[in-house]
Amino acid sequence: MYGLVKNLLNGRFVEASGGGVLDVIDPASDGNVVGQVPALEPADLVAVFDAAALGAVAWRAAGALARGRVLLTAAQLLRERAADLADVIVAEMGKTTAEATGEVGKAAEFFEYFGVLTRLPYGELLPDARPDTYAMQVREPLGVVVLVTPWNDPLLTPARKLAPALAAGNAVVIKPASEAPLITLRLAEILNEAGLPDGVLGTVTGRGSSIGEAITADPRIRAVSFTGSTVVGLGLQRRLAGRNVRVQTEMGGKNAAVVLDDADLDLAIPTIVAAAFGQAGQRCTATSRLIVQRGIAERVRSRVAEAVMALKVGPGSSRGVDLGPVVSLSARDEIAGRIDAARAQGADLLAATVLAPQQQAVGAFVAPTFLAVDPGNAIWQEEVFGPVLAMTVVDTLDDAINRVNDSSYGLSSAIFTTSLESSQTFIDGVDTGQVSVNLPTSGWDVHEPFGGFKDSGSPFKEQGLEALRFYTRVKTAAVRTR
Repeated sequence: MYGLVKNLLNGRFVEASGGGVLDVIDPASDGNVVGQVPALEPADLVAVFDAAALGAVAWRAAGALARGRVLLTAAQLLRERAADLADVIVAEMGKTTAEATGEVGKAAEFFEYFGVLTRLPYGELLPDARPDTYAMQVREPLGVVVLVTPWNDPLLTPARKLAPALAAGNAVVIKPASEAPLITLRLAEILNEAGLPDGVLGTVTGRGSSIGEAITADPRIRAVSFTGSTVVGLGLQRRLAGRNVRVQTEMGGKNAAVVLDDADLDLAIPTIVAAAFGQAGQRCTATSRLIVQRGIAERVRSRVAEAVMALKVGPGSSRGVDLGPVVSLSARDEIAGRIDAARAQGADLLAATVLAPQQQAVGAFVAPTFLAVDPGNAIWQEEVFGPVLAMTVVDTLDDAINRVNDSSYGLSSAIFTTSLESSQTFIDGVDTGQVSVNLPTSGWDVHEPFGGFKDSGSPFKEQGLEALRFYTRVKTAAVRTR
């Protein structure tokens, strides 16, 4: 369908030196190959980092305004080609056309936002106690940075990282996930067309077992930004410890939505269902835990079950589909195993969408599933990364906050209530990096700092001005005038 999509190296599009390729599979199919990417080996990475080291010098010298023009041009090209890019996302990852189209639009916003921010001040004057002297602090790029991105948002997450990294003046080496790498390579083509100088961006595709460690081994790396599982992210932190390499990790989540007795259910129910089952639940910010105050529990249970049963599952390119497949057959089987294990531990099945016979036989489709569980059930604590929502009942707001915080994760949480006092108590009390009131746990805008606490992330946030702080360093200078 898309053939071999090559890697960007020093302004040229190249294959792996050994000629190896990786197949990219349509998850809605019976193993249909929609494209291929080069399967690089560790030796191939030397040239990538050689080019990045030279590109970092050239890109810094280009100046902030020139960098901004490239990013703004890229945003324009993304919008012009939105339909074709959305088709790539649907084909390799399985999102619905509506979800993929929204992802392209959000990616364009990242380049637009950070392209404009290149016109912001990048330093300030400081007083100095010495005579005839002034001081200043300036922000400058780090140099060569590595980005490791996931398959679930295969265009949005690269854009979220690339835009601030490039705006700040860094050279970037990016490795997309092997399940859905095509769209990242298309993005590289767009940035190259937009005027990015040679070497400023290099793409790396290949098996993690082959190049996973080599991608962070080069001594010229100054920062690594990773989005993916907590296990891999924590391993990356340990691997880079002691190297004076800045590390940003956006990892897993087990996000909870709380519904109090006074909530507006006409608002809460569709919002929660969309946050739980949109993108087949394959979002780090997806709502996977539902905590309901006892006085309204039966009504919530009934209405959510009804909404789940009404969801339509099918290939992402089909009309009227709410959920596409999960990313792979192995992911499908893992999710099914977790559901079975939860039921074996006492979870009650409240609702599950009925899959068509064709979907049961072909493709990585998972029925959206709604469970009632005890908080001791493993599925209440462990990230599933699929269309599964687990519900439990509490008596008070304090109980609800304790349930939210009873997790190793701390990415996002939400509360549905008409009480301003309860809202503020919840915001103050939950141990999550993102907090919503009468809104979903997902859906954060490009200018809003994003990231979690505990095992969900590192101290560095993405998006907004916080992103630029990660990709820059502060230099202080003092000048005596006479």
